[in-house]
Amino acid sequence: MKIAVLSRNAKLYSTKRLIEAAKEKGHEAIIIDHLKCIIELEKKVPKVYYNGRYLEDIDAIIPRIGASVTFYGTAVVRQFEMMKVFSAVESQALVRSRDKLRSLQILTRAGVGLPRTVFTNFAKDIDHVIESVGGAPLILKLLEGTQGLGVVLADTHNAASSVIEAFNGLKARVIAQQFIKESGGADIRAFVVDGVVVGAMKRQGKEGEFRSNLHRGGSASIIELTDQEELTAIKATKAMGLGVAGVDMLQSSQGPLVLEVNSSPGLEGIETSTGKDIAKEIIKYIERNV
Repeated sequence: MKIAVLSRNAKLYSTKRLIEAAKEKGHEAIIIDHLKCIIELEKKVPKVYYNGRYLEDIDAIIPRIGASVTFYGTAVVRQFEMMKVFSAVESQALVRSRDKLRSLQILTRAGVGLPRTVFTNFAKDIDHVIESVGGAPLILKLLEGTQGLGVVLADTHNAASSVIEAFNGLKARVIAQQFIKESGGADIRAFVVDGVVVGAMKRQGKEGEFRSNLHRGGSASIIELTDQEELTAIKATKAMGLGVAGVDMLQSSQGPLVLEVNSSPGLEGIETSTGKDIAKEIIKYIERNV
């Protein structure tokens, strides 16, 4: 089988591990920079042109699409799907996962636990927004933010009001979200492949930091999920229609609360902290479907 990893950087840990895992399982594996693909449309003859030739012998793709290039990256994934190539992450699910508001609406409809969340279109009734999520302290997130960027903890009502007014003045759309104090600056990432949790880690933010992102100085350790946490991760992934996902959750007095379902979760943190070969699980998922 010939497997292509759609990635812009061959040196990234996740990209290298997926290539290694595919080759260890006896498959041919290549890296394709999705931004350099040319999409050709003709009646019933979809084509992808790359590096001087048409890609006609690909059996499966593993999209590693960065948030900044979601539009074109998703178009390339969709083109491969039209060519009857199996994708580890479907294009439509990728689009859903990148729209934070739509994701939360889908998860709400599926009955998945979430922190109380409010979104407005530059509303003037800021006091109501703040009180709707339980008052201060509260989390404010830019709708387009990623990897912990554009996320603010507002300790007081006045601080929250000032931040929201500033974002509104910049025409930046913002989500207000309940602050879960008992989580203690930590969250859980459950890695789900083909409807099964194949690894989980607890990420702890560094002292004084409420964001637990590893690249912001957080630490990670292996964790045994409770039945409820495992079911929540699987339910959230299924609701989003993803074959591969990283589900970020908070432990709270209300049970597990989902923050985000990531369609291109990194492998380094989860493999390092758990010692599990997550890349191989993704290749096995492809083998079951191709």
